[in-house]
Formats: sequence, structure tokens, C-alpha cells
Amino acid sequence: MTALPSPHGGKLTELLVSSAEAAQYKAASKDFPSWDLTARQLSDLELLLTGAFSPLTGFMNQADYASVLQHGRLANGLLWPIPITLDVTEKFSEGLSAGQHIALRDPEGVLLAVMQITDIWKPDKSLEATQLYGSQAGPEQGRRDSNHPGVHFLFNQVHPFYLGGRVFGIELPAHYDFIHLRLTPREVREAFTRAGWRKIVAVHTQQPMHRAQIEAAALAARMTGANLFIHPVAGPSKPGDGGHYTRIRCYEQALRYYPEGSTLLSLLPLSLRHAGPREALLFAIIRKNFGCSHVLMVDSPENLAEHSDQPLSTHQQELGIEILPVHNMLYVEDRAEYLPSDQVKPTQRIFALSNTELTRRLAEDLEIPQWFSYPEIVAELRRIHLPKYRQGVTLFFTGLSGSGKSTIARALLAKLMELGNRSVTLLDGDVVRKHLSSELGFSREHRNLNILRIGFVASEITKHGGIAICAPIAPYEATRRQVREMMTAYGGFIEIHVSTPLEICESRDRKGLYAKARAGLIKEFTGISDPYEIPQDAELVIDTRDYSPLEAAQLVLNKLAMEGYLR
Repeated sequence: MTALPSPHGGKLTELLVSSAEAAQYKAASKDFPSWDLTARQLSDLELLLTGAFSPLTGFMNQADYASVLQHGRLANGLLWPIPITLDVTEKFSEGLSAGQHIALRDPEGVLLAVMQITDIWKPDKSLEATQLYGSQAGPEQGRRDSNHPGVHFLFNQVHPFYLGGRVFGIELPAHYDFIHLRLTPREVREAFTRAGWRKIVAVHTQQPMHRAQIEAAALAARMTGANLFIHPVAGPSKPGDGGHYTRIRCYEQALRYYPEGSTLLSLLPLSLRHAGPREALLFAIIRKNFGCSHVLMVDSPENLAEHSDQPLSTHQQELGIEILPVHNMLYVEDRAEYLPSDQVKPTQRIFALSNTELTRRLAEDLEIPQWFSYPEIVAELRRIHLPKYRQGVTLFFTGLSGSGKSTIARALLAKLMELGNRSVTLLDGDVVRKHLSSELGFSREHRNLNILRIGFVASEITKHGGIAICAPIAPYEATRRQVREMMTAYGGFIEIHVSTPLEICESRDRKGLYAKARAGLIKEFTGISDPYEIPQDAELVIDTRDYSPLEAAQLVLNKLAMEGYLR
């Protein structure tokens, strides 16, 4: 069998053109169709331009895409596990043809690159989901409501058409955070050369490093006689995402616990695919492109060889980088230090703290033991992981018109204002319609947009520690899920289904809306001519046949207290 060529012989494929060529492309780009890049596409483009995705010369064509999905290799046989594609809307793809140039711009319209199209196709997303995620794609292949983040993203955020073609880089995407830590592969290689480092262990991490992870990396450096390159994933972050900044400050604090001059920290602007062992191979390829000899994945056990039919170690020679095993580090009481689990005697007492327990202790303002993490790192985490009584929370009522949502919401507002210890805002559906969404109709698209606007305002309130009470109809499950996802980075979310049956709501009909809907005067009316999708994951269900408004409001207060949001 002929040996396959390796893409990782050391040469970087950097795609930024010269200043003279950039000027020519800028002048010509006024006549090119322009595509505003999504957050993931910005990350992919940056890694293409800097050579981190060597040997790729642009977004994959259809042949490479198909080969990567089926074989984990490019069409020429080179090892490459993940499709890197440019997805666009059907409308944008119309009229495009092979050989045509398009301008790739950031959300502010800055020209970052020009792409010469070679391929335009509509992928089979169900096949892509199955090939990338296997059984994780769910029993119904590629189902849109999958809880797997990669599958969910593929079907809900990736556009339906793909473009492939060579990319000519004009400039890198702009970053304004931690600029001193955003080093390109060439800059990192030059830093290694200046320091005289020949063996380098790249430490892949996606979570804050505590003592066990810090010790695991130190052990890997000792065992290989190498220096450490701490290279955390710092891909797309939402504006104001405090967790992103906190995590990076934690890495900076972790550097204090390695010998001076032995470790380099840099950020990797990678958008994760959550594709298990395939993605682990991509991590290794990227670190080889940064000039590393070894890679250690300290907090990603889901990516390791035991979850793959082909262990990652089988690709090491071809990749030209050694993938180190992660030692499970345990704190041994009588030694007052961390040891690999295979060195711990059965008679020795060990301590451990799960991520779930860490989160609980942070949320409840409890002590984090010093054997688990260093005080500087814990202090950083406490800045973002506030105890629940100091966190913001959104109370999201949903139910049919006339179910009692607004009445309960007003009663709840009054009770919370009586307590006086939290900032509270009521976002009633009718009031928001009047002041925030007055131009919208009642089509499915406009209803979704209205709910997402409410969700955005509520997320800002939640982010700043307030309580947002929302009381729209919100008939569609997918949109309610989107609103829930808006809150996860900022605070709590409690969905309250006011489940009063349709016949009761219609009998009340205080505004005469049901009568008009029955007469055909109102089109797309929820419960009559448009569906209401019953919530499947509501934290609280209230039927107003059984409770008065004050009693229902008290149920919500009890839930807030039980969850720790009231003190």
C-alpha cells in the first residue's frame, strides 16, 4: 500500500495576500456579491488565513466534503476529520457560479477575504449528522430537536447551501479582548524558536484548569522532557459573555503555578463542532500546525480513543504529533499532593470534587477546598458564578390567550415588589406588542420575532441581576427553547405553563378575540386557526381553574425560593 502523504510536514499554508494584492482585491470587491460571515465562519476563516488549518487553501469543495464525511480524509487522501465549509442561504446562492468571486465580510462590513467559488451544493444534513455524530444524532437521523449540540446547531443554525473555493485573505478578523494572547501559528513557532524549545506539549482545554488539570499538564511535561503550551479554545463568544473572560483570566492565574519561563499561553479561536474523536484529531492537527510535538487533552474525555473504532494513537505517525494519554490525577491526603490514579495505594485516602459539586458550591456561596483549586482561580470563578440569590432570573409564562398569564404576572410583580430586595421588570405580551413590536403582524415568522425580542430584553435584565417576568402566548416550542438558551450564560430561567384549557379561555374571552377568530375575522389565532405547542419541559404548570391569581403567584414565589433565587 502506498504511504499516504502527510499534511503536517511543517509548512504553514497561510492565505493572507500581499498588501499590493489586497489593494487590488479591495478595489475589485465593490462588484462582488458580499456575504456577512457568521460567528463560526469568522473563526474558521481566521484559522484558514493564519495556517492553523493547513493544508487547506479555502473552504472545502464538494469532493473534499464528501470524502471527509465518509473517510475522514480529503479527496487526495490527506488526513482531515471535520468538514470546513461555507454555508449560505438559498437566496444568496442563486445566481452564483463556479469561477465567480465573492467578498467575505465581518458583521460590520469589513472586507476580510475574497473567495473564488469552485462548488455550490445543497448537502444532505441527515447524512452529515450521522457521519459526524453517529448514534449521537438520535434515533431519528438528524432530528431537528436533538439535544446533541452539534446536531442541533447543524439543523437550526447552518444554512442550507454550501460554497467551496480558494480564499484570498485581506486581513484577520478583529479582536479587542486579550490581544496579547492571540498569537498566530507563525508567531507561536517564532516564540518557541526564540526560547530554544524543541519539545512542546500543547495543552488542549475548554474549561478552567484546577489543580488536577494543572498537575496533569506538569506531569506530561516532566514525562516527555518538554515545555508547555497552554492553548485553550476561545472561540465565538456573545457580547458581554462574562464566562469567556473569566475562563481566560483563570488560565492566566494558572501560569503562576508553573516554573517561570517554562510555559506559554495563547488562545485558539476555534468554533467547536462537538464531534467526539473526529474533533480530537482536528485538535491534534491544529497543534501540529502551531509547532507542537505532543498534545494533551486535559478536560475532554469524550474525545479520547475509547470512544472511537480507530484509536487516535493509530494516526500519530501520520500526523507527526504524539497524542498523550490523560492521567487521572487524584489528591492523596497523607501525601498532600496529586498523584496519577495508578500510583495511589488502596489504603490511601483520596479527595475528589465533581464539576456538579463545584457548581453547587459556587451557586450556594460555599467553600471550595484549597486542595481542589488555587485561591486566585476560585476568586475569578466567584466573580461570574454568583450565588443564586444574587443571580438574575427570567420567569417565562406561556399559555393560550385568556389563560390568566398576565393576571398572574401582575400579581407576582406586586408580591416581588413587596419584598423589595430584587429589581423586577414585567414584559407583558400585549404591552411589548404595542411598544417594541408594533410593526409586526401575527404570522409565524412575526410571532417568533416578537418572542425573540422579548427574550433579548429579558436576557439583558437577567444578565444584570434582575428578575424579568415575561407573559406572552409564545405558542411554538422551538422559539421558547431559543429564549431559554439566551439565558443560560446569564442566570436562571423558569418556564411556567399556564395550562388553562381552550374552552375555559374561550368562555372568558374578555377582549372578544375568540369570537372574532371563530368568525374568521382574525387569521392565525392561537388555539383556533394556529396551533399551540404544549411545553414539554416547563418547570411549573398552573391551571387557573384550580388557583386564584394570588395563589398562583405564591406558587411561583415558592418555586423561586426553592431554587434559591429568593433569600
